[in-house]
Amino acid sequence: MTRLLVLLAAFVVFVGAALASPPAAHVNDAAIVSDTKPRKLSEFGFFADAEAQSPVASVQPYTLNAPLFSDYALKQRFAYIPAGKSAKTGDNGELIFPVGSALIKSFGYDRGEGIELIETRVLLHRADGWVALPYIWDADGRDASLKVAGRRLPVSFIGPSGAKRDISYAVPNMNQCKGCHALKGEITPIGPKLRNMDDGAQIDAWKARGWLAQDVAVSGVMPDYADTHASLDSRARAYLDINCAHCHTRDGPASNSGLFLGFEETGKVSLGIGKRPVAAGRGSGGREFAIAPGDADASIFTYRMDSTDPGIAMPELGRSIVHDEGVALIREWITAMGADGTIKTESGD
Repeated sequence: MTRLLVLLAAFVVFVGAALASPPAAHVNDAAIVSDTKPRKLSEFGFFADAEAQSPVASVQPYTLNAPLFSDYALKQRFAYIPAGKSAKTGDNGELIFPVGSALIKSFGYDRGEGIELIETRVLLHRADGWVALPYIWDADGRDASLKVAGRRLPVSFIGPSGAKRDISYAVPNMNQCKGCHALKGEITPIGPKLRNMDDGAQIDAWKARGWLAQDVAVSGVMPDYADTHASLDSRARAYLDINCAHCHTRDGPASNSGLFLGFEETGKVSLGIGKRPVAAGRGSGGREFAIAPGDADASIFTYRMDSTDPGIAMPELGRSIVHDEGVALIREWITAMGADGTIKTESGD
């Protein structure tokens, strides 16, 4: 994953170049809370320089320790909480944002001549719940236009291995966002959790803004799953949490599977270890267990992760190609398991 990490670092530098002198512009709070759908991303006022992805002073860039895989897209994330308000924390460290908040996520690719933005998705917390809106960047790169129906775009990019790859990139329509962001039937943010944001400085920055209470503490921090200094078990669990647990949770759309993949989960069977599928159909590939300890080839997990067939692939949304490094990580994790599901060897420090 070395090249991918370099590209991600380059993207952060690219989008954050104008942060040295915070601009004085203000976010358009009315655009966030009203029932309108602004036609241009610039109408929200999130960025002082949209082309450079330089946010206004009241918008905070943030990162995730373990990011969701989306066809190797490079992402930059931003948050906004209106003045005088703050986020609360749920039982598992998830952030509960007040009405008027916004989460902004831009997607781009290394085209060989720098990073090119493709789309920016916004989650807006309105009085009746969260609303998701997708914006595709205009050809001149200066602004992005609302596309409520989504779109497929041909994208060529340089992958982590340095090889050129071609994909049909899917910008979701505003209703498809519910496929990943639906908990208890309502759109909900899934990335911002204390355990996935604690990098030694980021939580303090949110506290300094007044966005989090000073006594908020973080436990069970998730590592970057690409960081081989972390334990194999924590890396694999972090990968499953961010890529799978938004559906495979007790309040998620896959709750009837009995497979719960959140980082906080402790039950071996709930994690799939020695668990027979409820109704996998051909998605099982003839395998008996979600995870067959010590045998990655006999496990449904790796079979489904290594497929792009719509009737087999997991995760079933948000990707059109296989995450080779992710599959390799989960294979290594399963192979290292003893019969009871404990890890026999650890590759981390």
